[in-house]
Amino acid sequence: MTPSYIDLKRSGELKRRVDKAIVMLATCVVCPRNCRVNRLEGELGTCCTGRQAVISSYGPHFGEEPPLVGKGGSGTIFFSHCNMKCVYCQNYSISQTGQGEEVSAEQLSNLMLHIQAKGCTNINLVSPSHVVPQILEGLSIAIDKGLTVPLVYNSGGYDSIETLRLLDGVVDIYMPDIKYADENTAKQLSDVDNYPQINQQAIKEMHRQVGDLTVNYEGVAQRGLLIRHLVLPGGLAGTRDIVKFVSQQISTNTYLNIMDQYRPEYKAYDNPLLARPLQRQEFLDAVELAQNYGLKRMAHLEPRFRIM
Repeated sequence: MTPSYIDLKRSGELKRRVDKAIVMLATCVVCPRNCRVNRLEGELGTCCTGRQAVISSYGPHFGEEPPLVGKGGSGTIFFSHCNMKCVYCQNYSISQTGQGEEVSAEQLSNLMLHIQAKGCTNINLVSPSHVVPQILEGLSIAIDKGLTVPLVYNSGGYDSIETLRLLDGVVDIYMPDIKYADENTAKQLSDVDNYPQINQQAIKEMHRQVGDLTVNYEGVAQRGLLIRHLVLPGGLAGTRDIVKFVSQQISTNTYLNIMDQYRPEYKAYDNPLLARPLQRQEFLDAVELAQNYGLKRMAHLEPRFRIM
């Protein structure tokens, strides 16, 4: 299956999208924070990222959801900084302290081609919400050099609708988080406003673009939506409302990864509600809730796929 970004490049539409995205950096409205700083001139907003993207690491990753891994692994590119400030972030050295190096569009394109040459199943853009213009720039160059693998947009789910529309026909696979069902909890734990409303609108737009997840005969994802939901201690995430939303407003055929790996990290020990690991029963209860709402296409129910 040929990624749709190839046709966008040939038609000239991708260049139009790149140009529009770069303009958004001048008074930055790339993500819902709308910091309105001039990133083209090096001004920094909440994401602490200026004109160029910052990358902490890249390469094959075999710990992602089975449909993303395939034989060669998912080709992750970890962007530094983040437009969310989660107090329990397990990758805080990347997302909060900004560990990594700035890269030009040309360098980013070369990283994409390097990952493809490694035999990875896809290019997995991790924490991309604040660097969509830079990604589009790099992608345009990489296509000219022969990039042909699907793109995965792996975000915290705090994404701008206007920015997502620039990715229509560019991204093949969306993999957003649904972190919270409650606005106050989102503000307290991730310092974001209106998270449930923005997140749900973003996921609806993602699903409109790519639909439910489709896989090839080898079980490898080709196009569609995967959703991640991290279960938090004491029901803080609001799992019941989240699986209800997915079931009733997205699709009962949604591929959902209910994650059980919460552990206290970063500033979590400062919050008594977060200062303990997740209990096994809390995870099992979350899975049961999802099943009760008709969601049965879940990552933990699928064996790790292996191509012989």
